[in-house]
Amino acid sequence: MEESGGSISTMSQSPVESFGVFTIPESKRTAKATSIIPVFLGSNMALSVMVFGWLSILYGLSWWQSVSAILVGTIVAALFVSSSALLGWTGATNNSVASGAIFGVRGRLIASFVGLLLCIQYVALTIWTGGEIITSGWARLSSGKVTDALLVFGYLAIATATVAFAILGYRYLVKLNNFIVYAMYALAILSIFALSGSFDFNYAGAPDMYALGAFWPTWFLAVLTCGAAGPVSLVTQTGDWTRYVTSATSKMAIVRSSFIAMSVGLAVPTLFGAFVAVAAFDEESFVAGYVAGAPSWLLIPLLLIGFIGSLGQGSVNLYSMGLDMDAILPRLTRLQSTLLVSAIATALVFLGKFVYDAEAAVTNACLFLTALGTAWIAIALSGYIRMGGTFHKEDLQVFNQRRNGGIYWYQGGWNIKATIAWLVGSICGVMGISSVDYTGPIANALGGVDVSVVAPAVVGVLLYWLLDRSPVRA
Repeated sequence: MEESGGSISTMSQSPVESFGVFTIPESKRTAKATSIIPVFLGSNMALSVMVFGWLSILYGLSWWQSVSAILVGTIVAALFVSSSALLGWTGATNNSVASGAIFGVRGRLIASFVGLLLCIQYVALTIWTGGEIITSGWARLSSGKVTDALLVFGYLAIATATVAFAILGYRYLVKLNNFIVYAMYALAILSIFALSGSFDFNYAGAPDMYALGAFWPTWFLAVLTCGAAGPVSLVTQTGDWTRYVTSATSKMAIVRSSFIAMSVGLAVPTLFGAFVAVAAFDEESFVAGYVAGAPSWLLIPLLLIGFIGSLGQGSVNLYSMGLDMDAILPRLTRLQSTLLVSAIATALVFLGKFVYDAEAAVTNACLFLTALGTAWIAIALSGYIRMGGTFHKEDLQVFNQRRNGGIYWYQGGWNIKATIAWLVGSICGVMGISSVDYTGPIANALGGVDVSVVAPAVVGVLLYWLLDRSPVRA
C-alpha cells in the first residue's frame, strides 16, 4: 500500500508501513488495548528517560525525596494524560489529526507542532545519551579516550539504527519493544546488582545546593520535570498506537492500559536513573558517572543498554515525529516525513552538544514544552467530552485530502476559540515556570511556586468554556 495526503492505493506488500495519518480501516484495527503497554515499557527503558532520575539527584534531593517526587509527578500526570489515548482510538488516526474535531482541521496543526517539539527533545536526548555511553564504554574497554570523532560515530550509529525501525513502522516497533522490555529490564537488574555496593538508601542529598534554594520549591520542580513531564510528553503519541486497537474495545480498557503503560513505563526507568546517580554520581554527566562507577564486567552490558534502549525510545519518537510531519505536510509520505525529521533531530544533537549546560537545557525544555502540551490536551479532552466522545472520521481528513468543508471546518479550518484558549493557557504556563535559571512573572508573584502545569490546564479549559458559550461565531 502507499499513501499520500490521506488516500490509499493498492500495491505490492512491503515490510515498510505505508499508513500515514489517514483513517485506519476497520479491517486493520486488530490490536488489543493492552498492546500499548509493552510499547511504552520497552521504549521508555532508555538512558534518555533514566537521565531524569539523575536530574532529581542533581537538584540536591535525597534518594527518598527523589523517589517521592518521581512517583507523585508520574502517577498524577498519567491519571490525567491517559485519556489522551481515546482521541486516536476514536478517530482511527493519530492524536494530532483527531484533535481537528476540537481545534479545526487546520487548527490541529497546533498538536503536530507541539508533538514535533516534544519528540525532538526525546530523540535528541536518546542520540546524545545512547551515543555517549557507547563511546564512553568503548573508550574504557579499549583504554582509550573519548574523542569528538568517537562521539560523532556513536551518535550516527544510534541515529541510523533508530531511523531504520522508525521507517519500518507500527508492526515492527511493537515486536521490537516486546523484545526490549525483557532485555532492558534484565540489564537493569544486572546493573543494580553491580552498583548495589556503592548505593546508599540513606543518601541525604545536598540541602545546601538545592536547585531553587529550598526544599519544597526544589521538590516540586522535580515533581514536574522528573515526574509529570514524562506522561505529558506523550500527549500526542498515545493515539499512534491506539488507532490500531479494535473499535469494539471499551473506553475504560483503553484508558486503563494507557495509564499502566505510562505510570510503570516512565516511573521504573526514572527511578533506576536516580539509583545510578546515587551509586555513581557525576555532576557533569549521568552517563559518565554510570560508566565510571561500573565494574569492568558490566561494560559490555552497558554498551547493550546504550544501543538496545536507544532503539526503542528513538524509533518510537521518530515514528511519531514522522506522523506529525506527515500531518503538517500531507504531500509527503510517512517514509519521507520520517527521514526529514530524523535528519533535523540528529543535526540538533550535533549543534547543541557543546553549547548548552545539560541541567538548565533539559529542565527549561521540559517545563516549556510541558506547558504547551498541558494546555493542548486539557482543551482537547474537554472538547472530546463535550462532543460525547465521538468523531466524524471522514471530516477529520479534509486537510489531508486538500479539501475544504466538513463539520470541523469552523472558520477557514480553525476553531478560533479553542486556538485562543490554547495560546493564552500556554502563555500562562510559561509565565508560571520556576526553574533553575528562569522564574516567570506568575511564579514570581506566587513566591517562586511553579504552576506551569496547573495554570495552562485551568486557564485553557476555563477560557475555552467561556468563549464557546459566547454568541460570537467561531
